[in-house]
Amino acid sequence: MAERQLKILFLSDANSAHSRKWILSLANHDYLIGLFSLSKLANRWFSGNKNIQFLSDGLGFETVGGDVEKLKYIRALPKLKKAIKSFQPDILHAHYATSYGLLGALTGFHPFIVSVWGSDIYDFPKKSFLHRFILKRNLKRSDCVLSTSQSMALETTKYTKKKIHTTPFGIEIEKFKPQRIKSLFNEGDIVIGTIKALEPKYGINYLISAFDKLCKRHPSLPLRLIIVGKGSEESSLKAHCQLYGIEDKVKFTGWIEPEDIPIYHNMIDVFVALSVSESESFGVAAIEAEACAKPVVVSDVSGFKEVVEEGVTGIIVPKCDSTAAANAIEKLVLDPLLRRSMGEAGRKRVEKLYNWDLNFRDIMSIYDDVIDRHKGFN
Repeated sequence: MAERQLKILFLSDANSAHSRKWILSLANHDYLIGLFSLSKLANRWFSGNKNIQFLSDGLGFETVGGDVEKLKYIRALPKLKKAIKSFQPDILHAHYATSYGLLGALTGFHPFIVSVWGSDIYDFPKKSFLHRFILKRNLKRSDCVLSTSQSMALETTKYTKKKIHTTPFGIEIEKFKPQRIKSLFNEGDIVIGTIKALEPKYGINYLISAFDKLCKRHPSLPLRLIIVGKGSEESSLKAHCQLYGIEDKVKFTGWIEPEDIPIYHNMIDVFVALSVSESESFGVAAIEAEACAKPVVVSDVSGFKEVVEEGVTGIIVPKCDSTAAANAIEKLVLDPLLRRSMGEAGRKRVEKLYNWDLNFRDIMSIYDDVIDRHKGFN
């Protein structure tokens, strides 16, 4: 008799590139995936995949706003319980310990896994006693807690005594690799760039300020800056470029398809990420750049310090310090051999530590273990 396919019900933002990769990987390994999302579905990226079912059509909450707005999410609970009853999952897996974690905890379903993501651990519990209570309660109701980084796992231990499994969100190294592409820039241009949401916590204003300093120091160099992504700060950041008089050297791409991210990494000579918040819990963008053999300049938030080897794969600078960032970028701009050696070291580091195929095997082992332990309790 053929072994039954395991069913995982994901509570996760359907539009998240990270959730998308996780779900597609599971589906391609013949898991049956039910996806329950609070947010409106931007596009049906899973169409044609028989192993993925979307279970929250017509729900369409916007996952933005204050805490009072987010209380409306609880109205999704009856529909979630209905989805659980019809899908009959082997595991309920919430990606985010607060909104989705709360919904999962309220269902009473087991086995229940919670993945912590960043702001749910670094920011949410610091708002009030009630927020801290909600987080601790959600984690207590879980059967297993996952974290993508060791630093975030350590932070999570403040709110639970459970073992935290560290499961790095690795890179598909056959997609993210050095490759010749058709660039938006001229041959000979020195391209500095970032690929992040244009939101305050990512410190892109400090990158623009650092780039302006660099242009003033070296007016004869063909320096270019590319900012890939969209967000609430787009207009403000463009205004900063105009104020500095560098708008002709800066290209804003807006939103791009996740499949195109490796192309843009390969346009960049020096990748920069100057996040100002510790909720940058795991530096996925920095790992993607390293996988493409690009040197990186990053701020000293915990997520980057874990994935960038100082002086070997990149340079770590104090957050909120555009002068330090300009100095680090300048060092790489003026030394092509250093750019190359750091890029090569970054690629080797990713192959060793952040190969998604190897990371994913660990995740599947955790699923099997959780299911086996749950059977033992029944």
